Amino acid sequence: MRIYGRNPVLEALRQGRVLRVYVARGVEAWFLRELEALGAEYTLVPRIELDQALRTTHHQGVMAEVVDPPYQDLEAAFRLAEARGEPPLLVLLDGVTDPRNYGAILRSALALGAHGVVSEERRSAPLSPLALKASAGAAYRLPVVRVKNLPRTLEALKERGLWVYGADVRGEKPLYALDFRRPLALVFGSEGEGMRRLVREGCDELFRIPIREEAESLNVGVAVAIALYQAGLGRKMEGWTV
Repeated sequence: MRIYGRNPVLEALRQGRVLRVYVARGVEAWFLRELEALGAEYTLVPRIELDQALRTTHHQGVMAEVVDPPYQDLEAAFRLAEARGEPPLLVLLDGVTDPRNYGAILRSALALGAHGVVSEERRSAPLSPLALKASAGAAYRLPVVRVKNLPRTLEALKERGLWVYGADVRGEKPLYALDFRRPLALVFGSEGEGMRRLVREGCDELFRIPIREEAESLNVGVAVAIALYQAGLGRKMEGWTV
């Protein structure tokens, strides 16, 4: 698999997942020093070779060949929560297929204290090079989980003591009225159709994010970031920079 963008490549190097690195001639010396500090051997190539190999010019002058995408299992998310001494906080995605949104959600989840991002194998964007670039390396630093059946996963999480809150424009409670001190799974549906019926029925509570009337809805990546920020405030999260 080929990935591109400086942060994703650097993070993949830190995780030991890189096979080869290709750098466009003329890239700044400081970036080459960062690669060398991580022990990376790289090949200098004309920038147009990266353009052609990746079919984009937005690669920031670097491409890497890496091992398979870093999917993990649900237990990795619970281990992270335990290591931080925090009640679990998971993000579940039902039908989010845009790779840029997916990557942005991973980035927000890492920044705002979630312990993992969960999606279905069939109805979601994969960890593609575009999603990895949008995540700015977050996909290598946070458990990214794929499950076969999201409604069954919700039931399994509830059996482990998690409360399931689903984002819905018609949700009964506003976001700020929720109890975020519980072990939680926050569920977000696709921008077009929202959550599927079985997923919605599996939620303990449905919430809405209050917005002005003239704006019909929010981008799902923005909605996730807002909800996670509110969750962090509700939990008085430690480890946040100020």
